[in-house]
Amino acid sequence: MTVDISPQLLELALTHRSFAYENGGIPHNERLEFLGDSILGQAVTVMLYTEHPMLDEGDLAKRRASLVSSTALAEVARSIGLGRHLRLGRGEELTGGRDKSSILADTVEAVIGAAYISAGADAATGLVLRLIEPLLGDPERFGASMDPKTALQEIAAKLGRGVPRYVITDSGPDHSKRFHADVLLGDTLAASGAGSSKKQAEMAAALDAWTRLSAAVR
Repeated sequence: MTVDISPQLLELALTHRSFAYENGGIPHNERLEFLGDSILGQAVTVMLYTEHPMLDEGDLAKRRASLVSSTALAEVARSIGLGRHLRLGRGEELTGGRDKSSILADTVEAVIGAAYISAGADAATGLVLRLIEPLLGDPERFGASMDPKTALQEIAAKLGRGVPRYVITDSGPDHSKRFHADVLLGDTLAASGAGSSKKQAEMAAALDAWTRLSAAVR
């Protein structure tokens, strides 16, 4: 079953704020992203609760976190070639925005939001389940999502890539700081991540790097 999203809403879902600001402050996709995030979380929660009656609350929460993470959503976006359809500002275009995990993940959520408005709750839920279905067949993902730094260290050692090293920067006022982490393997940037704490940023970067290395050795 395909989802019939209106062309106007789909264009909005693909419009990053950088493009909007460079074009007179036109609407961008962050409101749709907000909506899609809620729909995504509900759909995944209900699916896990229904299909895994033996899992306790803690295990369900960890699996849900893995499936709705920015890294997982960015992987989904790359698998369907979403990056080439993004509407980006010049700055993001020049700095590789079409493959940034944060932008890709946010856009997936915006598309889900657009599907909800265009076609209703059932269609949006169906879209979510189809998008995450490939992730469900990878049991190693759930272990990595629970301790991504250890998982990355193990696969890096297995591949002879050395010990991961993290470089942290922050931005914003003291009461609302945002942290960015780059994880390096040797002198090579393996992945980046962001979060509201240094730990969150490092874990996001580690999970993204683990996902990329795992895909490369399959």
